Amino acid sequence: MLNLTDRDLVRATAPILKQHGVALTTHFYARMFQHNPELKQIFNEGNQQSGAQQQALAMAVAAYAEHIDNPSVLAPVLTRIANKHISLGIRPEHYPIVGHHLLASIREVLGAAATDELIAAWAAAYGQLADVLIAEEAQLYAAAAFKSGGWTGWRGFVVAKKVVESSEITSFYLRPADGGAVPDYLPGQYISVRMFVPEWQLMQPRQYSLSDAPGQDYLRISVKREQNQQIIGQVSNLLHSTIEVGDVIDVAPPAGDFVLHTDRSSPVVLISGGVGITPMMAMLQHLHATGTERQVNSIHACRNPEVHAFKQQVQQLTAAKANFAATVFYDQADPAASHHLGPIDLAKLADRVILPDADYYLCGPLAFMQAQIKSLQALGVSGERIHAEAFGTGGVSV
Repeated sequence: MLNLTDRDLVRATAPILKQHGVALTTHFYARMFQHNPELKQIFNEGNQQSGAQQQALAMAVAAYAEHIDNPSVLAPVLTRIANKHISLGIRPEHYPIVGHHLLASIREVLGAAATDELIAAWAAAYGQLADVLIAEEAQLYAAAAFKSGGWTGWRGFVVAKKVVESSEITSFYLRPADGGAVPDYLPGQYISVRMFVPEWQLMQPRQYSLSDAPGQDYLRISVKREQNQQIIGQVSNLLHSTIEVGDVIDVAPPAGDFVLHTDRSSPVVLISGGVGITPMMAMLQHLHATGTERQVNSIHACRNPEVHAFKQQVQQLTAAKANFAATVFYDQADPAASHHLGPIDLAKLADRVILPDADYYLCGPLAFMQAQIKSLQALGVSGERIHAEAFGTGGVSV
């Protein structure tokens, strides 16, 4: 535990970090990559170039300073970070490198305000945070390694099948190149895929939700092709344009804490936007395969039927079970499709989806997620029943 003096010093920097945190984190990343360029292959270069990663780190550092007296408040966030770290192959030996450049950046950006006492306090605070993350990641690495079919780091997987799901989304069915077993995972989890991006001359990892129920002899990811090929979507577009059946790609083990609560009997409401449907498919197919008696409602929003992935599969799953239902919202009207027009309006569906003790699982772009959380809370749903995953570097707090 930090002593009182160190906590006071760190807490006092929270307002400064909220105001100037992006300048600090931008300096930090530039400094670290200059001195340790080998770490570039761990970080998302697209998020670096767009500034999203700098913004996300600035918010995290400010939140840690603000809650330094009771860092347990941040436990859910740290669990999410630990899962992301093991999917990227971050190990204990990386923490001293990051800490060195973070402390140097605080001194270089804050100037005279960064006294020796303040740097010492932040060194202690960073050490405390590193210890927490290293311990949690050690448990996750061990769990990943010792399960049947498990591993840590990167493992070669063969693309066994490539299936077009919509005008934007294609599924990749992956089997271990070594002929070994496929590990079990929880519906909602993701894997990391690593590819070489010629434009950046870097290996780049990206996370993709597993889009099929566990228990198969393959892992399935369903990837959206992005329109902006300069920054966002480099790896996704390479998967679409260059990877074919028979090719081998690097895969990290399943990870993530956004998962279906399989130990509950409560109703399930799955709310997704765009490619956010991918983890919902794993949940929906798992619930169907296990013959659940839970009431299951799937609500999905996208632009139009052409970009609507898994439309027929969801229709088949919901038609086969009386306790399953699905609702679709399109931004663009289509006379041939059965759907609601416009953004999701949960108030109009309240009689079907606002149910006692229901669990709500949400996935999609950050703005979409924030809107749905706000709607659920306005309809009286408690935060503990809302489980959310935003694609990208931004997180969602309830």
